[in-house]
Amino acid sequence: MFYSKLARSVSPYTAGEQLNDRNYVKLNTNENPYPPSPRAAEAMRAFDADRLKLYPDPEAKALRASIAAAEGVAAKNVFCGNGSDEVLALCFPAFFDPEGKGACFADVTYSFYPVFAEFFRIPTKIIPVKGDYSLDLEEFLQADCQGYFLANPNAPTSLGISRREIENFVKRASDKIVVLDEAYMDFYGESAVPLTEKYENVLVVKTFSKSYSLAGIRCGYAIGNEALIDALFRMKDCFNSYPVDGLCQAICAQAVADKSYHEETVQKVISERERLKGELKSMGLSVLDSKSNFLFVAFEKTGGEFIYRSLKERGVLVRYWNKPKLENYCRITVGTPAQNDALLDALRHILR
Repeated sequence: MFYSKLARSVSPYTAGEQLNDRNYVKLNTNENPYPPSPRAAEAMRAFDADRLKLYPDPEAKALRASIAAAEGVAAKNVFCGNGSDEVLALCFPAFFDPEGKGACFADVTYSFYPVFAEFFRIPTKIIPVKGDYSLDLEEFLQADCQGYFLANPNAPTSLGISRREIENFVKRASDKIVVLDEAYMDFYGESAVPLTEKYENVLVVKTFSKSYSLAGIRCGYAIGNEALIDALFRMKDCFNSYPVDGLCQAICAQAVADKSYHEETVQKVISERERLKGELKSMGLSVLDSKSNFLFVAFEKTGGEFIYRSLKERGVLVRYWNKPKLENYCRITVGTPAQNDALLDALRHILR
C-alpha cells in the first residue's frame, strides 16, 4: 500500500531463468561457456582485500585506460558502469526528455529498452521489424524522435548490420543521438567504435558479460565523444558515484588487455555457432543468420513454448517469449561442444 504511482504502473524487465533445482544445460541467458582470461582470474586472486574498506575510484581511470587501449580511443572517450544495462539506462535521462519527441527502437529488440523508457517517463516510437526480422532503417529515419537505440547484433533475433550501413544511417541522422548497443559485437566484428571519432552523435555501448566471460562481475562501458561521456557522468553522479567496484575494475582491466585469449574464446564460440546452426538446419529447422553468440530458431510445427518446456523437462534451458512475432521461436545460446550436443540430442527426441 506504500507503492508510488510509478512502482504500481511500471512493467519490470524479466530476466532469464536462473534455476538450481537440478543440473541444467544452461543455454538461456547468452553467457559465455568458456572461463574468463587467466589474467582476469589472477587479478582476482591478487586483489588486496584490505582495499575493500576504501571506496573505489569513482571515475574508474585505470579501467578506462585499459579499455581505451584495447578499443583504439582515448580514455576521455570511455565511460564505465555496472553492466551495460546500467549504461543503457543512464542514456535515457542523459539524452532524452520526458516532454520531448521520444526514443526510437524496434518492436523486436532488447526488452529492457521499453522498461527504461517507462521508468524515466521517456516517450517512445516503435518501429516494426521487417518480415525477415531485419531492422527497417529507412523507417527509423522517418520517425520524429530525439534519437535511436539500435542493438547490433540485435537481440533476440541475432541479426547484424554492417558498419557501412550503420555509418550511412548515422550520417543521415546527424541531428539525433544514435546509441548502438554492441553487447554481442565481438562475435560479428563490425563495431562502430571507429565512427565515434568521426561523428558526434554516436555512442557505442559494450559489455564484459558476453565475449569476456564476466557476466558475474557486472561491468559495461560506453565509447563516444567527450560531450556524450560527460552527460553519462552527470547522470551517474546523480545516482551512484561508485557503480564499478574496485575488484571489478582490477579484473576487467586485465581481461580487456588479454587480447589473444579474448580472440581465441570468441573464435571458439563462432565455430560452435556455425556447427550448431548447420545441425539445426539439417533437422529441417529455420535458423536466422546469427552474428552473435546465440541462435534464433523457428519451430513452426510445434511452436516455441512446446520446445522450451520439453527441453526444460530434459534438463536443457533455452529462452522463450510468449509475444507476437516471437511465439514460434526459441533463442538458444551457443554452448560448449558437449552442451550443444546435449541440446541436439534432446531436440531430436522431442521432434520425433
